[in-house]
Amino acid sequence: MLVRFFADLSDLSLYRRFHGHPSVDAHLVAPNLDPEWAERGALLGAVATDGGERVVALASYMRLREREAAEVAFAVADDYQGRGIATRLLEQLAARAANQGIERFVAEVIAVNRPMLRVFSEAGFTVSRTFAGGVVEVIFPIAATADYATHVAARDHTAVAASLRSFFEPRSVAVLGASPRRGTIGGELFRNILAGDFTGASYPINRGGDAVGGVRGYPSIEDVSDAVDLAVICVPAIAVLDAAKSSLDKGVRALLVISAGFAEVGAEGVARERELLALVRAHGARLIGPNCLGVASASTRLNATFASRQAPAGNIGFSSQSGALGLALLEAAESRGLGLSAFVSIGNKSDISSNDLLEWWEDDAATEVVLLYVESFGNPRKFAELARRVARQKPILAVKSGTSATGARAASSHTAALAGSEVAVDALFRQAGVIRAASLEELVDVATLLSTQPAPRGRGVAVLTNAGGLGILCADACEATGLTLPLLAEQTRSQLQDLLPAEAGLNNPVDMLGSATAGSYEAALPLLLADPGIDAVIVLFVPAVSATADAVAAVVAHSRGGDKPVLAVVMSSEGIPEALRAEPRAAAAFVYPESAARALGRAAERADWLRRPLGSVNEVEGVDRAAGAAVVEQALAEQDDAWLEPAQARALLLAYGIPLVGEAVANSAEAAVEAAVVLGYPVVVKTAAAGAHKTESGGIALDLGDDDAVRAAVAKIGAPVLVQSMVAEGAELLAGLVQDPVFGPLVAFGPGGVFAELIGHAAFRIAPLTDIDAEELVLAGKAGRLVRGFRGAPPAHVPSLVDLVSRLSRLGEDLAAVAELDLNPVLAGPDRCVAVDARVRVQRPHARARAKSW
Repeated sequence: MLVRFFADLSDLSLYRRFHGHPSVDAHLVAPNLDPEWAERGALLGAVATDGGERVVALASYMRLREREAAEVAFAVADDYQGRGIATRLLEQLAARAANQGIERFVAEVIAVNRPMLRVFSEAGFTVSRTFAGGVVEVIFPIAATADYATHVAARDHTAVAASLRSFFEPRSVAVLGASPRRGTIGGELFRNILAGDFTGASYPINRGGDAVGGVRGYPSIEDVSDAVDLAVICVPAIAVLDAAKSSLDKGVRALLVISAGFAEVGAEGVARERELLALVRAHGARLIGPNCLGVASASTRLNATFASRQAPAGNIGFSSQSGALGLALLEAAESRGLGLSAFVSIGNKSDISSNDLLEWWEDDAATEVVLLYVESFGNPRKFAELARRVARQKPILAVKSGTSATGARAASSHTAALAGSEVAVDALFRQAGVIRAASLEELVDVATLLSTQPAPRGRGVAVLTNAGGLGILCADACEATGLTLPLLAEQTRSQLQDLLPAEAGLNNPVDMLGSATAGSYEAALPLLLADPGIDAVIVLFVPAVSATADAVAAVVAHSRGGDKPVLAVVMSSEGIPEALRAEPRAAAAFVYPESAARALGRAAERADWLRRPLGSVNEVEGVDRAAGAAVVEQALAEQDDAWLEPAQARALLLAYGIPLVGEAVANSAEAAVEAAVVLGYPVVVKTAAAGAHKTESGGIALDLGDDDAVRAAVAKIGAPVLVQSMVAEGAELLAGLVQDPVFGPLVAFGPGGVFAELIGHAAFRIAPLTDIDAEELVLAGKAGRLVRGFRGAPPAHVPSLVDLVSRLSRLGEDLAAVAELDLNPVLAGPDRCVAVDARVRVQRPHARARAKSW
């Protein structure tokens, strides 16, 4: 195949690749076969053909005499040049080479080969060039810098968005398995397409070629004379591969597989799904599903789902990993007057996932809010990168269900015990700016607010009500979510006093009494919105003799909050009044005051996150990665899972600049005394057993002031022991690291000492930490109260603690084999912090293969 590839290249392409015209034979291609990567590496690009497969690109490197450098070369078939293939291969090849310790690529490029020079200059690496004799020598470091990552992300975004266009903006749709019989999935889905008034052409495909819904049918997709953008496959699982192949051979590059019977049913289904995905990838196509409900897109009025009802058009993009929950949310959205720009049921998400959909919705002008129902993450790091970028423009709301079995771990350290499976999800969403709803109800409530109202500028809320008790309930709910009810401005109070009865409550909440009319609401609401200390208004109404729900709803629906959100709870036996459902931009409507308060609290959290600086992942100085890796490899040389000996743990931590108390290992009482004299009394003696919990096992003696005390401690604890300088001052904190099997390294920070697990409240962040993440981690929760100085204690030195967790983040990123790491306690004083105890467990990591590079 490689010989044929080179033989088919034009003379110009051969000349550019080899600086001449070589003999194309087995000898030419042999160095690229079976690369061992340490000295030579090679990747090829292939596409499916009727005869099987065709090689269309080859990228390779060869290590040079300078071991840090490798020469790199590319060739792309003439009919595939200019599509970005060489750039994608360069990305993959650079990552492979870097794993072998190669630091830079060198390429000899003929000066007229401008396309290749452009590949190098636009890839995102820092390129230097020298010209001599008609040849340009290109040299560039291949480390994945922030600038390079930005270029890769931009290419991902362009490519992924383009690949999804046919799902959301198809000009034609074929439904394979569209039966003329009513009640069948394929038949009903095709009728939904017709009922939705799809703007393009639609073709029902069934074995008999029968018409469906009055539309001419075809026995196979190949019989359709026109081009087909989207193929919806609704045939039995055993027939899906044939249906997919016929669609791909037809030229379809977007497949929506509704059929079940794949990875969700066991080993046979897993194999079938892998074969389906390989087929799709070989044709350069994309796949939604299998085992999904379908796709709906408002822009083309496409309803390619078998849902019984179609959601109204609107500004919410919704992705669901569960078809049943997707149906439930469609109904809930309709009842609340919410409209969708798109609905996607991703099913088994064999190919397209919520990550891909975020790429599409980022640029989709019709989508202003993104809703996600997530059961699992395939690439959480990529999700974090995308969500952090998209959430700056559009709110992202998510419900994450279940507790992943892969997240369960044996709690052999404090950090692991505190890192429950949902901790990583919370950390991921918090860092990415994703609002996590606790339930479907809350998801709809928050979506109602964010899709209709501006973001609150702060947390000051005014409550306007005709029932004092209802106002108090709302006030309590507001305070529970971190909102405040400030006193109204004197001018506002004066204007309300002129408007309302003398008995009315002019504090916040504003109780207009049961005698309030629709006119009272109409006059009072603008006054509250104009108050400079108020950031949002919640309007409450209970039906009374003086006013009806419809009348008050009509008044609120015609109000204009300007840049401040208005939330309305107008209680009625018939649910949310039609006037509010018809004018959602005027006020977000809720059934209960607690729901409104919770939704507003979530919106305020998002507003806080938007005001938060982006932060950056700064390089940590004074790190010797090679020394740290050597410690880990030495420990794993004899077993795949081990606790580091104290000396090993110390060497690892010092390699990453972790501040440690002075110590020495002693194998006898007299050696311990000698160490204590060198370190200076008072000292601490503790067991040197690898991984031991010192306090729980009685393996520690504190504040020893003389030789006899040290000898007694060694006799009780048993040699070998650690002898450490006694550090008494400072808050007791815990800092740690744990490798989550799905999310990667989690950095922990919380109260430390013997009560670490009893007190709990450790906060977690997913590595890599930005400088803002690190500072927030140190100052969050109960640990933050200790750091700031609790009950008269002096504040701890925040910069040193921020530096500490940043170093742990770097260690976790560099060394995936460090499975658990405890620094407990870390004593933090006014001018420094120091770890006085460390436990480290290493475990040979299992490589996780990813089906795609983005």
